[in-house]
Amino acid sequence: MKIQKELIQFEEGKSFKLFSPSLKDCFFWHYHPEIELVYVEACKGIRHVGKNISDFKDSELLLIGSNVPHLNFDYKIQTECRQLVLQMRENFLQELIFPIPEFDNIKKLLERSYLGLSFSGETKAIVVEKLHQIKNENSFNSFMGLIEILQILAGSNEIKELNSEDTRIKWFLNDKIRMGTIYDYIHENYDKSPNVNIIAENVNLSTPAFCRYFKKQTNMTFTDFVNNYRLNQAKLLLLQNECVTDVCFQVGFESLSYFNKLFKKYIGETPSAFKKKHLSKVE
Repeated sequence: MKIQKELIQFEEGKSFKLFSPSLKDCFFWHYHPEIELVYVEACKGIRHVGKNISDFKDSELLLIGSNVPHLNFDYKIQTECRQLVLQMRENFLQELIFPIPEFDNIKKLLERSYLGLSFSGETKAIVVEKLHQIKNENSFNSFMGLIEILQILAGSNEIKELNSEDTRIKWFLNDKIRMGTIYDYIHENYDKSPNVNIIAENVNLSTPAFCRYFKKQTNMTFTDFVNNYRLNQAKLLLLQNECVTDVCFQVGFESLSYFNKLFKKYIGETPSAFKKKHLSKVE
């Protein structure tokens, strides 16, 4: 399942957009450079932000940073589901927040959002009420309302980080030419047999030099990176109710026992347990 870059359009003269999407039957694994605040209300569902896959009940309020991959939060929810999504222009942090010293706490919040931030309790209740209020305000009042919302989130202690590491797309693209080529090669070949010698030649490095370069960029060996990529693809397929055995071979593993062993090592449970746990939450 190839990740998609979402292209977001804004009305002229507006710094953000606030809308209510509905993509229940769509598996939309995507990213975008715009920072996003999401409120979803449903009896239960799945949140998949970066490397974090977990469940929510009743409602969820999330702040998702620039270029962090995430799944649409209404995926597979068959009961009533309501959403409010607020997306800020790509230059929102740099041009509107950075220059204003009074926005220092908001700046820190938005910089931290690359981890995926979940808010609960009174913070969530207050922010959701204000989101509904600004939806019908004029441009100026709605913008001031957004600043107030961000200030509330910045000062909250009812907050949870969903990821412990950087999962942004640009994490793969520190060197835009070489790492972009490598990432494309892995995506095209992860389900076959990615060859370190071939990709080293493609980026004009000797195999030993490539291995050093790759380890420096990702803190992983090429083999470990490919296996992690395969496991992430496997999780996406399992979420679509694919058979565990089929998933194993679809993502490039040649042994079901090795796939199960590796999945449990990195994910903390077997593929069958993962599938049962997460699909049962949306059935």
